Amino acid sequence: MTRLLVLDVDSTLITAEVIELVAAHAGTQAEVARITEAAMRGELDFGESLKERVATLKGLRVSVLDDVLAQVELTPGAAELVSAAQGAGWEVALVSGGFAEIVAPLAARLGITRFRANRFDVSEGMLTGRTDGPVIDRAAKAEALRAFAAELGIAVEDTVAIGDGANDLDMMAAAGLGIAFNAKPVVQAQADIAINEPRLDAALPHLGL
Repeated sequence: MTRLLVLDVDSTLITAEVIELVAAHAGTQAEVARITEAAMRGELDFGESLKERVATLKGLRVSVLDDVLAQVELTPGAAELVSAAQGAGWEVALVSGGFAEIVAPLAARLGITRFRANRFDVSEGMLTGRTDGPVIDRAAKAEALRAFAAELGIAVEDTVAIGDGANDLDMMAAAGLGIAFNAKPVVQAQADIAINEPRLDAALPHLGL
């Protein structure tokens, strides 16, 4: 039976929050990290927090994103989790409140063809301090999981979502199984399963793999 595994990206599939790596180039990392942390704990609306954080990046050259991609590290066990799921005939997708400019090459590296993420608005080779297109917030993450399942003809109860922040809660609730990975307390409390391990492939036994 084909099943669907949907992974959050920042602090789940990868070790960092991409927007904080970008902010380091703008000199706004501390401010952005503070806002990210509050949003992931569920204290701030994700869409508003994203707007506020992206605004601090205005004027950065888009080439900075290549440097950021080079800095990104997969969480230990992430490649193994994806490979084992794909090897068992599962579909794997990524849904991120981060950015497609980073998520797309990561997905390609892992042989993943389905993903949703925010995009930076760019003008004349520079970030404008805005996003382009619909914001991938808490509700959009859940909608993406349902849409991917529908596209693939997979029942929602045959889906698994893994995440760490408050913006993953709707997606995890929508899935047949919601797994919190080294997650914020509010997420651990609401997940079906909470994993507090250094490796993401610690999820494999819970998937029956």
